[in-house]
Amino acid sequence: MNRQDFPILNEQVYGKKLIYLDNAATTQKPQQVIDAIVEAYSHCNANIHRGVHHLSQIATLRHEEARNHVAQFIGAKSSKEIIFTKGTTDSLNMLAFSLGEAIVNAGDEIIVSALEHHSNIVPWQMLCERKQAILKVIPLTQNLELDINAYKTLLSSRTKLVSVAHVSNVLGIINPIKEIIKLAHEQNIPVCIDGAQSVPHLPVNVQELDCDFLVCSAHKMYGPTGIGVLYGKEEWLEKLPPAQGGGEMIDHVRWQGTTYNQLPYKFEAGTPNYIGSYVFGEALHYIEKIGRDVIAKEEKELCEYAEQQLLQVKGVKVYASGLQKAGAISFNVFQTNGQLIHPFDIGTLLDRQGVAVRTGHHCAEPLIDLLGIPGTIRISFALYNTREEVDIFIAALRKAVMMLS
Repeated sequence: MNRQDFPILNEQVYGKKLIYLDNAATTQKPQQVIDAIVEAYSHCNANIHRGVHHLSQIATLRHEEARNHVAQFIGAKSSKEIIFTKGTTDSLNMLAFSLGEAIVNAGDEIIVSALEHHSNIVPWQMLCERKQAILKVIPLTQNLELDINAYKTLLSSRTKLVSVAHVSNVLGIINPIKEIIKLAHEQNIPVCIDGAQSVPHLPVNVQELDCDFLVCSAHKMYGPTGIGVLYGKEEWLEKLPPAQGGGEMIDHVRWQGTTYNQLPYKFEAGTPNYIGSYVFGEALHYIEKIGRDVIAKEEKELCEYAEQQLLQVKGVKVYASGLQKAGAISFNVFQTNGQLIHPFDIGTLLDRQGVAVRTGHHCAEPLIDLLGIPGTIRISFALYNTREEVDIFIAALRKAVMMLS
């Protein structure tokens, strides 16, 4: 992997070489992506779809080419199934409103899991409050895996949707998504996959998975902030109402009523982030140039190496140790008397040594509460991370633990 493609990796933090291990929060951007932002604003910035002039036509073409690219990248049947949003959170909120208006009534049920990010909890809580529906939660086994037997008992004729993360943003665990989808589909229940942590790390094909919806964010895939995707099977998107009103999503507006645009535009109210979509496409080009299988293999080996090294540090507890992970590891450090060294303190001392990690509840408070801890230290990887960086991190961690013990 060419680290020189990422200018920010040359930065120094407190006089130390930057070791960036917070990629589950956001990835750094290659020069190809940074250049694309400048180029787009410099040479083809114009509002899209309705303009007849040259700049608008070029911007429109780039926007739609990016939509086609995303469709191909995740294996969608058609670009009509790709809705551009502000990101994963926006996608889930849109789906919760739209699907809720269409098919959820009092007493109906939505199923999520105990591993979810707040973005895949709160929109469904709001829907349940609005519709007097019920939110049910797939529990975890003692090994911190989803309890599939318990999941089977939750599915019923009242279940209107299952929405589950493909990969846990806290533990990095790869959930058995195909089995989750198959069991739901046996009862004609649609499934939404939170792919925020899987699409950047694993080859994901929505038709192979047979999920009904999938959401993800560009900024976790070496792309820009402020843009993401809501994928939905065409038959579902056709029957769901739009979540927002305004320009672009309309067919005709009359005082007597409004008719809506065709897919995918009926879900894209207002001026879209056409610069973001084009740059997102450039990020996908960058990933494809390296190869998703290559990235997945390298990150898997790095994740396994990092876990092995962590377990050799006295007092370290790795959560979900030994399970198959994608890109992230969460751990804590305990003193010989069993007392937890607060994650924030370790994170602060790591930062002073140039190592960027994430500490806290990682927007998954129910999971952290279940673990009975105030938070964890999370390290997460991207295609530019190396074993050498892991070694530097481990040395910095040992120093931080020694100072705090």
